[in-house]
Amino acid sequence: GKKSLRQKLVDELKHYYNGFHLLWVDTKVAARMVWRLLHGQVLTRRERRRLLRTCADLFRLVPFLVFVIVPFMEFLLPVFLKLFPEMLPSTFETESKKEEKQKKKLNAKLELAKFLRETVAEMAKRNKADTG
Repeated sequence: GKKSLRQKLVDELKHYYNGFHLLWVDTKVAARMVWRLLHGQVLTRRERRRLLRTCADLFRLVPFLVFVIVPFMEFLLPVFLKLFPEMLPSTFETESKKEEKQKKKLNAKLELAKFLRETVAEMAKRNKADTG
């Protein structure tokens, strides 16, 4: 059914709280990784990707905070997210946005695989014609 205005507000506040909490946890983990890097240890590929994602999220947080802090500017947030979809830190993304992004990546990979398959088939035809 439809949610009341109060329930929508509570849901949004929970979403922001969870997003900031996850960002705080990621920042603490990233700080430990930087500490390990500074002391000569090597990061795994997964740790390096997490560190880069967390740093990018921290840089994205600055323009996002403007929308949260300035009164009534949060009403413009959907417009800016439509214009700049990567502006939101990854910890604030909803499940539907994550699924949509995964679908786009999968479609791009499928198109690339189709292109490569057609290219290989074309090269095989040319080689068969050259040798025949």
